Amino acid sequence: MAETEERIIRYNDAFKETLAELLRDDPDVFIAGEDVGRYGGVFQSFAGLNAEFGDERVVDTPIAEQAIIGLGIGAAAVGLRPIVDLMFMDFVMVAMDQIANQAAKMKYMFGGKATLPLTITTTGGAGLGAAAQHSQSLEAWLVHVPGLKVVFPSNPYDLKGLLVSCVRDDNPTIFTLHKAMLGSQGHVPEGLYEIPLGEARVVREGSDATVVAIGRMVSEAEKAAAALAEEGIEIEIIDPRTLMPFDIETVIKSAKKTNRIVIVHEAVRHGGIGAEIAAQIQEEAFDYLDAPIGRIAAPFAPVPFSPSLERAYVPDAASIIQGVKDALHRNG
Repeated sequence: MAETEERIIRYNDAFKETLAELLRDDPDVFIAGEDVGRYGGVFQSFAGLNAEFGDERVVDTPIAEQAIIGLGIGAAAVGLRPIVDLMFMDFVMVAMDQIANQAAKMKYMFGGKATLPLTITTTGGAGLGAAAQHSQSLEAWLVHVPGLKVVFPSNPYDLKGLLVSCVRDDNPTIFTLHKAMLGSQGHVPEGLYEIPLGEARVVREGSDATVVAIGRMVSEAEKAAAALAEEGIEIEIIDPRTLMPFDIETVIKSAKKTNRIVIVHEAVRHGGIGAEIAAQIQEEAFDYLDAPIGRIAAPFAPVPFSPSLERAYVPDAASIIQGVKDALHRNG
C-alpha cells in the first residue's frame, strides 16, 4: 500500500483492531463481558480475540451486569486496565449502582489517591429493529454523574483514537458504539494513536448556522449540509466526540461565528444532552445568537419495533434540514 493511500476499514473492524493492539501493547489490559470470548460478541465486535489471547484475557462472564462492572472496578483498583462490555446500552440501568455509586465515586472517596482505569464499552442507538429495550440512547443519564467520562465516536478514525485514550486514562470511561454504524467505513491508520478526550472536531466549516451533532447524527448532518449547500446555505458541523468532558469552547466559537445553533441527537429530546449544551451556549454566547437554539431529537416515547415507525422516530438529514431552515427564519 502506498504511503499516501488511505486504509479504509469498517467501524466495527476498527474497534476489534484497536482492542487487539491494546492487548498486545499492555499486559495489564484484559476484556470481560457476556459472549465476548469464544462467540466474539453479539455483533462480532470481539471476534478472534479469545483465540489469540486466551480465556484469561478475553473473559466470558455470566449474564450479570452488576457483577461485570464490579469485576472491572476491582481489577482497576488493583492496577489492571480492564475493558468490560455491556452488550446493549439499555443494560447500563441494571449496573447503574456499580457505575454511579462505585466506579464514579471511588477516586473522590479516597481523597484523590485511588486510580480507576476502567473502560466500559457498550452499543447504543436505534436503527436495527431491536425494539424499546435494546435501542436506547442514555448518554444524558451518564453525563449527569460526576466522575465518569463519556465518549461517543461518529467514525472509525475517531473510534480508534478515542478508545486508546479511554483505556490509557486513569479514570472510568464509558465508550459507546452505535449499532447502526458498525458497518460504516472510514480511514483508520495502523498502529495505536490517541485523540484527547474533551476535544471536539469541526467536521465542516460554514457561515450560516452551526449544527452540533452527536454520534450517528454527524453523518446525517453531513447529508443535510450537502443538500443545503445546493440552496446556498452553508452550515458548520461540530462533532463533540466526548460528551463528558464537553468541549464547549469550540461550540461557543462557532456560535459567535454563525449566530445560529441547532443541536441534534438521537436520544429523546426531553432532558437530553442537547438541553445541557443549549444552556451552556446561552450562558456564554447569548448576545451573539440571532435566533433561539434549535433542538432536534427523538419524541418522548419508547423506540418503536416497527421499521417504518422506527425510521420516523429517529432524526435524519431531512429533519436537520428543516431545523436549520427554521433557525434561519426565526429572530432572537
